[in-house]
Amino acid sequence: MRRKSLAEIECPIARSLDLVGDAYVLLILRDALLGATRFQDFQEGLGMPPSTLTRRLDQLTEHGLLARRTYAQKPPRECYELTEMGADLAPVLLAISSWGNRWLAPNGAPLECIDPSTGERVEPVVVDRRSLRPLLAGSVALRTGPGASRQLRQRLPGHVVFGAAAGCTP
Repeated sequence: MRRKSLAEIECPIARSLDLVGDAYVLLILRDALLGATRFQDFQEGLGMPPSTLTRRLDQLTEHGLLARRTYAQKPPRECYELTEMGADLAPVLLAISSWGNRWLAPNGAPLECIDPSTGERVEPVVVDRRSLRPLLAGSVALRTGPGASRQLRQRLPGHVVFGAAAGCTP
């Protein structure tokens, strides 16, 4: 059974999840960021059924996160390369990895992020590009932007602090 599409919901989180919210999609992107390019590379790394992998690779190619490139004519062979759009998800995957290491790794981090030139451990965080201030729950507000519909502007007339502690009220 296909899940309901989130693509028409007026929310960048919902629209993003519609495209990359499937666990296999994120794992394919992870493997692509780790250097996988060929169907066989993805299949060996993920152990998923070929038909499922084919569908996910087609979806990622169709939506512009991966590009298909022919690397041999006889026999015809194709590989998959990350596009700028796909590579832009690297910080998201690193943040998920960091969160998983913190909350889901009782015996310690199975993988650590390090600086490739120094070997020093790095801690992924999401920061504001201009101020470099970490963006944590409760430290950022959301307001409607120029692409918001009239309905969204009515529902969110000011701004809302994202992640502000809101206790339950009777």
